[in-house]
Amino acid sequence: MSTWIKACAADEIDDEDLIRWDYDGQTFALFNTPRGFFATDGLCTHEDQHLEDGIVIGQVIECPLHQGRFDIASGKALSAPVCVDLKTYPVKLEAGCVFVDIG
Repeated sequence: MSTWIKACAADEIDDEDLIRWDYDGQTFALFNTPRGFFATDGLCTHEDQHLEDGIVIGQVIECPLHQGRFDIASGKALSAPVCVDLKTYPVKLEAGCVFVDIG
């Protein structure tokens, strides 16, 4: 079942950057990349570090704590020390706003 929630205005996320979005006790990361907008869990799977201070490099987010990297679109863990993928969520844009399907 889809549960689309308005997260923010699209212009609140700078190009090749992310913002933290907290909803219903859960933390998400919302990304604006050259390939579009994406959403993942907001905590690194290695040591629960918030990704909001991480570096976005194209389609990759680098965790600020130990520099583990994830593919933003798929959530796939790309480099040590991370080995567990991030959960990803469907995103859509409507009327200049980012909506996330938290299921």
